[in-house]
Amino acid sequence: MVDLRDIDLNLLVSLDALLAESNVTRAAERLHLTQPAVSTQLARLRQIFGDPLLLPAETGRGMTRTARALELMAPLHAALKNLEVVVRHQSAFDPLTDTRRFVIAAHDNATVVLGMRLMECLPTSAGPGVRVAFVIGDQPTAASRLESGEIDLLLGSDRMIPPSMKARKLYDDHFVFVQRKGHPRGTAPLDLDIYCTLDHVLVSTSGGSFHGFMDEHLDELGRKRHVALSVQHFTLVPELLSKTNYVSTLPSRFAARYVDQLDLFTLPFDARGFTLYAGWHPRNQADPALVWLRETLAELAAR
Repeated sequence: MVDLRDIDLNLLVSLDALLAESNVTRAAERLHLTQPAVSTQLARLRQIFGDPLLLPAETGRGMTRTARALELMAPLHAALKNLEVVVRHQSAFDPLTDTRRFVIAAHDNATVVLGMRLMECLPTSAGPGVRVAFVIGDQPTAASRLESGEIDLLLGSDRMIPPSMKARKLYDDHFVFVQRKGHPRGTAPLDLDIYCTLDHVLVSTSGGSFHGFMDEHLDELGRKRHVALSVQHFTLVPELLSKTNYVSTLPSRFAARYVDQLDLFTLPFDARGFTLYAGWHPRNQADPALVWLRETLAELAAR
């Protein structure tokens, strides 16, 4: 059994980097140490754990994690992240003077609708020490990325927020039909027959699907529409529609930002809307900086 008294915390930090990179040189760069220093640490870690941890890869490039290393990888990273929260804990967070980097995962619908508002307000609500990074969010990896601390906040529907995470409702939204201004269909109210015969652009956030949320509704009605094109990003649709006769069904808050290019219409059938949530790891429930970020997003969503 490993005795914690034999382990320097710096060794665990180095082990975390070594397991993540599977390469002594890259781990040394990440740790801002020399390669010989990290090699010495790896030798010490092998002695402590009684396991080689990393072995030369058969390809001759990089290293391969042993079974013991794979067992250690996730819990070690999570433990270091939890310790980091304890060490940096503070009773308050002042966005004008404190330093903090936030990573928010979201599809571009939420980034355009809510993320843009956050970006616009940051120059007046936060100082130069506050930086925000937006990255693509996807449901399959959300829990592990929140667990590891790779992301601080996930913006998405209830389908995206893992049940093990904390969540807060930000806003409700519904869907609208959109077409370019001057579309040959004209601007008459839409009926279901016409809706089904038009050439639709579907946003498949998972990538490549031609059957989406609206198609589930149409299935219940015994109807089908013609999905001519599938894209992975909402932000491609307004530009695409403005230059073609394609049509699409988009979240109303997103579509409303493009009323100079698109005409918006009520759908010719009842379609369920969705609710956007912010999700975070329970360990960050009381983190003053993340409390500030969540409150700021909630205020922006309510406007």
